[in-house]
This record gives sequence, structure tokens and C-alpha cells, in this order.
Amino acid sequence: MVSTIQQPSNHPLAEYVHRLEAGEALLANNQINVLEVVGILKSYGIVLDAYSKNLIYIADHQFLELFPFFKYFNGEVSLGKLLRFWNHDRINYEYAEYVMKTMMWHGGGDLDTYLDSPEFLERAQRVMQAKTKNNWLVSSLQRFFPDFLPEQIRQLAYYKVLGQFWRVMSDMFIDLSDRFDRKEIQSIAEVVQHVQDALVAAASQPLVYAVEVKGQVYDIIPESAGLTFLMDAAVPYVDTIFFRGTPFLGTVSYNAQAQQIPVFQDQFTYGALYADPLPIGGAGIPPTLLMQDMRHFLPDYLHEIYQRGLRGEDDLRVKICESFQKSMFCVTTAAIRGLMPHPLDTEDPKQRQANRVYLEKWMDRFMTSRLQIVNVPDRY
Repeated sequence: MVSTIQQPSNHPLAEYVHRLEAGEALLANNQINVLEVVGILKSYGIVLDAYSKNLIYIADHQFLELFPFFKYFNGEVSLGKLLRFWNHDRINYEYAEYVMKTMMWHGGGDLDTYLDSPEFLERAQRVMQAKTKNNWLVSSLQRFFPDFLPEQIRQLAYYKVLGQFWRVMSDMFIDLSDRFDRKEIQSIAEVVQHVQDALVAAASQPLVYAVEVKGQVYDIIPESAGLTFLMDAAVPYVDTIFFRGTPFLGTVSYNAQAQQIPVFQDQFTYGALYADPLPIGGAGIPPTLLMQDMRHFLPDYLHEIYQRGLRGEDDLRVKICESFQKSMFCVTTAAIRGLMPHPLDTEDPKQRQANRVYLEKWMDRFMTSRLQIVNVPDRY
């Protein structure tokens, strides 16, 4: 007779395997964690709204512009806006581009495959001919460096896809905050369920990209390419930004002889779930830009929590980064649950075992992450 009672996991992170199997989250449920996660996701949602609009603007309206001096102005150039820009009273759109380039460098998913396909090259050639006609500078560049413009179009495709992805995520996080204000969200489990439901609802949303050149529209990523939100944007994003990432300049040696950076990209562990919050605020650390942007939109209840900390606002960006990391473990929980091979509440022993194997593989990736650190009881 086959036993229907599943034995405890022997994985070093078995506690988290059992949490997920019980329908809980990677992050412990308590009032402070709920306030931190919902509050930081609200500010993140506002920042993502700005990032998303700018990425889509660049993809659509700065197409193959060699000198896009005003690409961060979203088509609204004025003296007042220019002065605020020079005074650094603005959103740090450079961080959005850093994330886009990181996604492109790691690749993955059908988007990466499509952008290397003959169909994409054919579409790229068509729009390049239209764009470079009567433009001797760009056409000369293409003649001497035939791979330059196709690579630029690949990059612009990533601008567009990341912009579409963050559009959905921004709305999701703002809606989460609104539900929290209406007292519909009161636990970490409810936060995770909200994110999971939103990811599932947007899963099949098509990723498309078309540009208008001299009055004619050219499809670069047509709907027929079959690229969709969940598998071709969300999953590669989680793998690239949450797990792999890139080593921050100044924190490790790029000298190959020092061997501080793995040889293979799939061995990278520099993503959001592994990052040490302490360097945040230092020059050359890209997430500093994100934390700086989010500090402008913190809800009052989260700001008050930070002020109660040991150093008040002196280490505000570090505190924001710690809260952000907690929230990303909640988003990761939603992604893990959404991709489980079988329903979480299945009674079939084989399906439960398959789920166990699936979860333990995820735990392998968390071994050097900050999973256990974010679950240390708070200092607030």
C-alpha cells in the first residue's frame, strides 16, 4: 500500500519548502512586514509607471536616433524641465536602461530566440531601409558596420518589452496599495495572492512592437510571433533581475585572473535577492538610483517606521533596499506558485512529490540568497 503521507524535506532550506507547501510565503507574515512590503511596492509602482512610459517613448519615438539628447523628456522639452533636469530634480531613467541592458545581455525566453531569427532580421532590414533613406550618416554607418543597426533594433525591442512588462507591474502594485487602504489586504499571504492573480490575468497578454517611419507602420515584433507577458517577459525578468543580475563595479574585481566573477552567466548570483543593501547609496551601484527615486514616494506609514530605526533617516536608502528585497521575495513566491507543475492542494502523491522536487530546485538557487536574513525579526 502506497503511503499518502509525505515525508519532511531534507533540504537545508526545508523550512521554506514546507512553508510554500502550506500555502505560505517565503517572507514571514507579521504586521511590520506587511507595512514594509505594501508601502515599498506603492512607491515602486509609482516609479515603474514613470520608467515604463519613458522606455516605451524611447522605443517608439527615438527609433534609430544616433543622438537622442532629450530621450528622458518624453517629448516635452521646455526650459523649466531642462533646468529641473540639470538640478537633478527628476526620475533616474538611467536605472531603467540598466535593467533593460541586463535583461538583453542575459537573454533567455522566446524573445531572445525571436530576435536572432531570420524573420526578425527581414523585418529589421525593411524598417532600416525606410529609416536610413536620404540619411547619408546612418546609411554610411550601416554600410561599414552591417551589424550595428540590427543590434540597435534588438535593444529597442527590449526597451519596448520591458516597458510593457513594467506597465502591468506598476498597475498591479498601485492596486495592491489601494486594496490595503481599503483593508482588503492584511497579510503577506494576501499580498502574494494579489500578485499571483495579477500575473495570471496578464499571462497571455501579447508583446508587440511596431514603429512609424515616414507615415508607414512597420511591425518589428508582430502578434504572430506569439510572445506573451508571462513566459517571455515575466519569467526571463525574474531569472535575470532577481537571480542573475550583474556584479556592481567597485564591489568585486573584474580582473579575470582574480576569478571573482563566474565564467558562465547561469552561475551569476548578483540579482535583487542576493544583493547586500549596505553598498546602496554608493557611487557606481545602479540600484542606488532606484532607491533614490522611491524615497520621494514613500507613504507616511512607511516613512514613520524608518524614522523609528536606530539611525533615523541617515541610512534611508539602505532601509528602502531592505524593504524592497522583502517585497521581491513576495513577488518571487507568487512566480514560484504560479509556475508549479501541479495544484498546491493536490492529493495525488505523485503530483505532490513532483511539486516537492520543483520547490527543492528553487531552494537550491536560494542557498546563497538573503532569504534567511530577510526573515530575521525586525529592528523596528
